[in-house]
Amino acid sequence: MAALVVTLLPQICDDVSLPAPLWLVMVASITQSALLVALAVWLGVLLTPRIGLSAPAFEAMVTARSVMTALRPQIFPGLIAGVLGGIGLFAIGGYASPAVIAGAEQQFTIPLLARVLYGGITEELLLRWGVMTLLTWIAWRLLQRQKGTPQPVFVWLAIVVSALLFGAGHLPAAAMQVEELTAGLIMFVVGANTAFGVLFGYLFWRYGLEAAIFAHALSHVVSYIIAMPAA
Repeated sequence: MAALVVTLLPQICDDVSLPAPLWLVMVASITQSALLVALAVWLGVLLTPRIGLSAPAFEAMVTARSVMTALRPQIFPGLIAGVLGGIGLFAIGGYASPAVIAGAEQQFTIPLLARVLYGGITEELLLRWGVMTLLTWIAWRLLQRQKGTPQPVFVWLAIVVSALLFGAGHLPAAAMQVEELTAGLIMFVVGANTAFGVLFGYLFWRYGLEAAIFAHALSHVVSYIIAMPAA
């Protein structure tokens, strides 16, 4: 999160009158995000064992088991999803984006490392490990009376809702880049990001958190590589 704030916030606020010094706004933003991530991590650690969701590699690390053994089943699905996601991200950004969004994005430079760290780690900890886990647990507790493992319909509900929140979470950044956030732009931003959120949520459910992290991070790398010849 710190990498994204340090690189992007000064560009966004370049022509904006801030109520406080830029460095203070950056510190506040990083602190707020860190607290949200900490809360999401705590929720995930507390609730995932009860509902069958997991982060196998992290669990192996803290229990002195083989991390590679825990990662091995996640690598291939994460690789496939990351490549497909990267192609989709490039296609959406390069061809499907409304002209106003495409033009605005060219005004900002976000280093690949910041995209990988924020998208691959921060967003997955917040939306999958935290929010999706919490939603699954709520449905399991209230609608299933804590019996057995969560039914697929409840997990899918959590996947879709957390993906929608993931999509909606991109609206503030979009609003800062365009003069008017129209209904069409809202549908595009939320819809495109929701599709990615569903993909990463499924990976988390079926393979583990690391598969979602790997796929999300790799999608940014693949999209960046594909776009290089056109740059």
